[in-house]
Amino acid sequence: MSEVSRESTKTVKLAERRVFSQSFRPLYNEGMGLVEHAAEYLDGKGRAEAKKLSRLAATLYAAESMRLTTRLMQIASWLLLQRAANSGEMTRDQVASEKSKVRLDTVSAHEDAAGWNELPEDFIDLVKRSLRLQSLVRRMDEEIYGSGIATLPVEGRRGNPVSDQISLLNTAFARG
Repeated sequence: MSEVSRESTKTVKLAERRVFSQSFRPLYNEGMGLVEHAAEYLDGKGRAEAKKLSRLAATLYAAESMRLTTRLMQIASWLLLQRAANSGEMTRDQVASEKSKVRLDTVSAHEDAAGWNELPEDFIDLVKRSLRLQSLVRRMDEEIYGSGIATLPVEGRRGNPVSDQISLLNTAFARG
């Protein structure tokens, strides 16, 4: 098969096209805006709302806010790497190497977790928005780089309820 024929049979990866073009800017802005919004909320209104929660809900809030910030920092890292590649500051190979340190699989407590229904609405909205963005970024990452991350969406995973409770207890008593 000639070189021209081989090139014409390649599949166009829409995610790759999006990341390495000007249409990446809205995704980047959305991600960084969500990081900023979450930081403002957690340092301000969220802190005040958390003080009003029951002990169980406050423990869940603390654990989930750590997951939220971890998830958002991982998304921000991925977005910054893609921006560096898009602007020519890094090669795609460099990005692929560095992005192996980025985890796009931060899970969340579930709506059926004890205390979830007591969490502030704004906080739950941030968690859900971060999960949707993580899912989008993860799909794009898998299409572009062929990540080896499990194919089950983060939202669909069910953790071990006992393990979830132990994690909450460890968080509450600062042992973990």
